[in-house]
Amino acid sequence: MSFRNISRLFNTKSLTTQTLRSYSSSRGEIGPLNTDFLAKTPETKVTTLPNGIRVATEQSFGETASIGVWVDSGSVYENDQNNGVAHFLEHMIFKGTEKRTSPTHIETEIENMGGSLNAFTSREHSAYYMKVLKENIPNAVDILSDILQNSKFDQKLIDTERHVILSEMQYVQSKQDEVIFDQLHAAAFQGSALGRTILGPVENINKISRDDIKNFMAQNYTGQRLVIAAAGAVNHDKLVAAVKEKFGSIQAGQPSPRPQITNDFVGSEIRVRDDSLPNIHFSVAVRGLSWDDPDYYTLELIQTMIGNWNNTISGGKNLISNLAEVVATEGLAESYSTFLTCYQDTGLFGNYGISTPDKVDDLVAEMLKEWQRIANSATETEVERNKQKLLASTLMQYDGTSKICERIGLQMLTLGRRLTPQEICLRIQEISAKDVRRVAAQLLTDVSPAITCVGPTDNFPEYNFVRGWTYWNRL
Repeated sequence: MSFRNISRLFNTKSLTTQTLRSYSSSRGEIGPLNTDFLAKTPETKVTTLPNGIRVATEQSFGETASIGVWVDSGSVYENDQNNGVAHFLEHMIFKGTEKRTSPTHIETEIENMGGSLNAFTSREHSAYYMKVLKENIPNAVDILSDILQNSKFDQKLIDTERHVILSEMQYVQSKQDEVIFDQLHAAAFQGSALGRTILGPVENINKISRDDIKNFMAQNYTGQRLVIAAAGAVNHDKLVAAVKEKFGSIQAGQPSPRPQITNDFVGSEIRVRDDSLPNIHFSVAVRGLSWDDPDYYTLELIQTMIGNWNNTISGGKNLISNLAEVVATEGLAESYSTFLTCYQDTGLFGNYGISTPDKVDDLVAEMLKEWQRIANSATETEVERNKQKLLASTLMQYDGTSKICERIGLQMLTLGRRLTPQEICLRIQEISAKDVRRVAAQLLTDVSPAITCVGPTDNFPEYNFVRGWTYWNRL
């Protein structure tokens, strides 16, 4: 079974234990790592309720459990008029229900049982999740169901929360990396929902009403778009019964009505000159891959090969990343990172960097030179070495119930099923240097990137130079 054959299964069904065992045996280099996981990895059980809600659990030993509701809804389901309402909803959902009449009531109940409650809103998803002692799982289900179905959205609290969100916006705008990535989405996905910010513009925050919040929730928080995930000391059948009781009245609704991406990726540039800053913050990105693309893990391996670095890291020639070695030895940056951001039908891949005005052009050139080097001459030795690093970082995502719960929720929303650790290990092990060169050549060479930068940008290279560096740096 080749990597291509395995990849065809990516979005269909899970590889069976027997298939993996026989394949591991025939490919000696995979070795004990995978067979050990076959014996130790808990089964992920999934039950779909009549209203479309999927309950996915992974039971393990211990005294605690993580449980959450993942919603196939985020800022991409907004429009220009209500942009910011998904994030506003996240803030308001903790402000009180008929049963739990105030934020203090909710907080006190959770504190009294030693639990924690948190939430996030992204461009495509929202999540509300808790960590509790195993005996408090029914309480957690009750709290999550209550806030998601019975929140009052008191108008006075909505007006108060505007100031909180505006303060949060000011904080975000003071963080250069946040500004850079919002601008990057605006540049790369012009004319589409992905180009808008998650927080929304100030004018929208000032006018979002109770009806706007309730309408958005009614349209998007429906059964077919909810996944309730749990990991740790949780019994699947008991959780399914509790979810049926507490969430059974939610309407099934329709699958996610994802807005069409009108412009998938636009090569473009946004510069914000601010000479008061000592350094230039910038990103250079190309179109990446969607969550379910067969080459996802190959691109994640390329991300590992390019690596990350900051000036607190010791090392030079001993660094695993070629780019990090050059940056460290020549002093080209305060830091740089490589990012891979995936969405339902597109993505972003690139580098983020912080450098001084006199070094930034060299840093950008070295970044794109490394893209070209990988596309043209990545070796089996470096690919194998970085595969071990990627395997290690991947398996660390299975340390702790919170991380496992998050992975279950995300994968159920994006792939429709749970990827087991052994399947992921197999996919990574099967990547060859040829695969790496092929994907890098397709995505990173002769392309028009999206570029954003903030700071004293006078010496930042012109767009045409950066565009040119994606194709003439042949090694």
